[in-house]
Amino acid sequence: MGTRAVLAELSGTQSVLALQALLLEKPLPGQLDVLPAAETVLVTADSSVSARRIAEQLLQLDLEGGVQHEGELVVIDTVYDGEDLAEVGELTGLGTDGVIAAHSGQVWTVAFAGFAPGFGYMVGENQALNVPRRASPRTAVPGGSVALAGTYSAVYPRPSPGGWQLIGRTGAVMWDLDREQPALAGPGHRVQFRAVRDVVKMAPEHPSVSAAAPVDAGLRIIAPGVQSLIQDLGRHGHSGLGVSAAGALDRASLRRANRLVGNAASAAAIETVAGGLRVQAVGDRVLAVAGAPSELTIEALPYADADTDADTDGGAEEVRQRTVPMAAPFALLDGETLTIGRPLAGFRSYLAVRGGVDVAPVLGSRSTDTMSGIGPPPLAAGRLLAAGAETASAAVGNPELQPEFPGTGVTVLDVVPGPRADWFDQSALDSLTNQEWSVRPQSNRVGMRLDGAALQRTRAGELPSEGTVAGALQVPPEGLPVLFLADHPITGGYPVIAVVVDSQLDLAAQVPIGGRIRFRWAPAGTEVVKGSPTGTVPQEA
Repeated sequence: MGTRAVLAELSGTQSVLALQALLLEKPLPGQLDVLPAAETVLVTADSSVSARRIAEQLLQLDLEGGVQHEGELVVIDTVYDGEDLAEVGELTGLGTDGVIAAHSGQVWTVAFAGFAPGFGYMVGENQALNVPRRASPRTAVPGGSVALAGTYSAVYPRPSPGGWQLIGRTGAVMWDLDREQPALAGPGHRVQFRAVRDVVKMAPEHPSVSAAAPVDAGLRIIAPGVQSLIQDLGRHGHSGLGVSAAGALDRASLRRANRLVGNAASAAAIETVAGGLRVQAVGDRVLAVAGAPSELTIEALPYADADTDADTDGGAEEVRQRTVPMAAPFALLDGETLTIGRPLAGFRSYLAVRGGVDVAPVLGSRSTDTMSGIGPPPLAAGRLLAAGAETASAAVGNPELQPEFPGTGVTVLDVVPGPRADWFDQSALDSLTNQEWSVRPQSNRVGMRLDGAALQRTRAGELPSEGTVAGALQVPPEGLPVLFLADHPITGGYPVIAVVVDSQLDLAAQVPIGGRIRFRWAPAGTEVVKGSPTGTVPQEA
C-alpha cells in the first residue's frame, strides 16, 4: 500500500484478530500503526525500507499459536425499538422477538474501527443476523443507534448519515475524548448487548472541569480567507480508534515555516488555502510564511507625531504599508496586520508564529481533522490565538529558498501499483498514466477528486472495507479516481489502483483546484527526493 505501508490479506475475521493481537503484543521493527479491517490488516512503517522488511516478516508469522487474549467485556444497555427492527425480522425470518434474542444472546467482538471515531465493526458468534444495508441510506442517523449490516453490528457514536439497518438505541457514550481510552469498545473488545425498557443517557466518564485560560495576546484573526485551519504534523497511531492522522498537507512547508521562527518542527501553525488570510498582532510577534508563494503585506497606522497637526477634516488616518518576503522570519508589531495574498503558484501557505499556536491538544495533536471533527474548529474572524512555547532555538532561522510549486503546467506525481490494481486490466492501468487529470472543485483535505476519462474495472461488486493511506487512488464505480489526503477515512470499500509515493504528497497538496496532474509509474526500488517537483533518484534496495 504505497511506499510506507503493507496490506496483509487474510482468510477471515479470526485471522485478522490474531494478526492484530500478535503485532500489538510484539511490534515488528519500524512498525508505526496497525489497522485491522474485514479481511485485511494494514501495517504502516517509519520508512520504505522498514515497510519492505515488514512485508517479508509478515509472511513468516504463525497465527495458529498466536498471542490472542480475550478482550474486555463491555455491556451496552439497549432499547430494541429501531425503525428497521420489523424489516430485519422479516429478512432473517426470526421475527421481532427473534432478532432481539439473537442480537442480545451472543457476545460480539469488535473486529475493527472505521467510518467515524468510536464506530466499531462487531462480528458475532453466528450468521443469524446477516442482513443487507438499506437500499437508500438515511441522511441522518441519531447518535446511539444500534445497527446491523451484513454480518456486522455497530453503534453510531454521533449523528451522521448511514445505510445500516437500525434495530435499537443506547445511551452509552461510545466516544469520549476525556477518557483515557476514548472508544468505549475498540478493536478486540467483546460486547454484550443487554435488552432494557428505557435508555439512561450516560454522562461522560471524566467531564472537563477547567475552562481554557483566557487569551490576551497572540494573533487575532481579522479574516480567515477561504479556509484556515490549525495544523501540526498530525496525530499518528490512532487508526485503531477510527481516527486518521490529519496534520499539515504540505509537511515540508510547515517544517520550513517553523524552522524560520525557531520553533520545533512539530509546532502548530496556520494552514490557509488560496490566500486571503489576514491576522493582527496583539503584542509583538515573530512570524514566517512558507508554502505557496504569495505577496505578504503588512499594514500599520502611522506613528504619533506631536509636531503634526491632528486630522482636521474627519478623514481616516493614512495607513502605512510594507511587504515582507516568503520563507524568511519577520516581526509583526503590536497592532500591525498581515495579509497573505492570492498564491502566484501552489495552493496552501503556512503561517508560523514563534512558540507555535497554543491550543489544547487532542490525542497528542493540535491539528484539525475535517473528516471526524476532532481538533480545533476552522478559524473564524475575531478569534485570538495564543502563542505557545514550542521553540527549538533561541534564534530565528535564515531566509530559505523554496522549491517550485505547481503553476499553470502539468504536475507529475510518481505512483506505485495499489493493492487492488488487479481489479483493472492493462488498458485501465495505461489510461491512469497516459492522460492528464484535472482537480475538481469538490476536492478538500479528505481527498482530491479528479476528472478525466473514467477507468473501467474488470471485477463487479464491492470490496470489503480495508485500511488505506494518504496518497491512495481509490476508484469508485463511476471510474473517476479520488486521491486521498491527510483527513481521509481510515478504511474504504473501493479498489485502490495506485498510491502516490509518500515523499510527493507535499507536492500533490499544492496542486490547486483546476490544476492538472499526470501520474507516472515509479521505477522499482526508487525513492523520490523531497522537494523535487518531478525528479526521482534511484537508490539501492
